[in-house]
Amino acid sequence: MVVYITLLPPFACSTRVSNEVGAGNVDRAKNAVTVTMKLSVFLALSFILLLIIGHGLWASLFTGSAMIAAKFAAITPLLMISIVLDSTQGVLSGVARGCGWQHLAATTNLVAYYLAGMPVAILLAFKLNLYTHVTKTGPVHCQVVIAQCIKHACIAQLLKNKGLEY
Repeated sequence: MVVYITLLPPFACSTRVSNEVGAGNVDRAKNAVTVTMKLSVFLALSFILLLIIGHGLWASLFTGSAMIAAKFAAITPLLMISIVLDSTQGVLSGVARGCGWQHLAATTNLVAYYLAGMPVAILLAFKLNLYTHVTKTGPVHCQVVIAQCIKHACIAQLLKNKGLEY
């Protein structure tokens, strides 16, 4: 449920950005991206607050085992980071979709995940003995951070080539 709610704004953003860019309203497209990014981060922070307050309750809804609840409590900080980064990643991917640059987003995500995320996850899991803490979140965090940097740079460059400011 958390994932779906924080991923809804990017879908709306991609439609709004494509409509505004198609109409030649770059300022309105920028405004849509700014509002969507703020909304997405706000929703992510809201869910993080729910996790901070009730991570024991969340675990008890799905299991009666104290060991599994303790494991969930240990991985909760990584889950919080993942929620925030994933919400902003969704907005940037929505902007790329809205501008018709799906190939840019797909290439960026694949390269960032396999060339940066997986090696860092392997390092964290097996050299630093974090094992289950990083099997999902390690590659995703690296991929999201690198992909965001690359997408910002590419979007800025593509807009600059069209004579627009990012």
